[in-house]
Amino acid sequence: MTDLSQDDTTPNLDDGRFRQPDRSILATPLRSTHAPRILLLHGSLRARSFSRLANAEAARILRKLGCETRVFDPAGLPLPDAVEADHPKVAELRDLVTWSEGMVWCSPERHGTMSAIMKAQIDWIPLSLGAVRPTQGKTLALMQVCGGSQSFNAVNQMRVLGRWMRCLTIPNQSSVARAFTEFNDADRMLPSPYYNRIVDVMEELVKFTLLTRDLTEHLTDRYSERAETASELSARVNQRSI
Repeated sequence: MTDLSQDDTTPNLDDGRFRQPDRSILATPLRSTHAPRILLLHGSLRARSFSRLANAEAARILRKLGCETRVFDPAGLPLPDAVEADHPKVAELRDLVTWSEGMVWCSPERHGTMSAIMKAQIDWIPLSLGAVRPTQGKTLALMQVCGGSQSFNAVNQMRVLGRWMRCLTIPNQSSVARAFTEFNDADRMLPSPYYNRIVDVMEELVKFTLLTRDLTEHLTDRYSERAETASELSARVNQRSI
């Protein structure tokens, strides 16, 4: 019997397009000096939306950590595929995603999952815009707010979506139980372990963003895409969204 463990041949590989990781790039990447650009998305349209209020606290922390933040208001965003992608709210969302270097997604948990409003925003973000992948290699932090006891259903499902969107989803995450008890009458979050966890998550997001934002092109460089012919690449990138 042939000992396959000793056979290191790779006849299916195109050696001209196979690359070793470039340690010089990984060790000494360019270091951008501008403030990290973070987009925050929330998953509720309520006048007193706790996912929006939690994101507001996160944005304050991010700015204190030296970031530039922007928030997308999902009010008026049509359901996916109900309109063309040139709708003003869709274009606004896509422009903000393209602008960002990292994102925060915060959703309430409804019926054991993220809200439809949260999912609709993500569904309007394409994997590709022409030759540009607006989310690929960007950092992502996940949070959820709960009306009752603490749960992680929404963040766990958003983690799957983050992988699908080719984001670098950070390990830490936040879930605020009984969110209606965690904010005062001025809509500011009270001191608590839940608040401290949001600080932890934002610190981690900023660190991962600073570490990776100048390495995105190298980190997401794929053999399968280098091996594609130009015609195959054009057909795949420019196909109509499903």
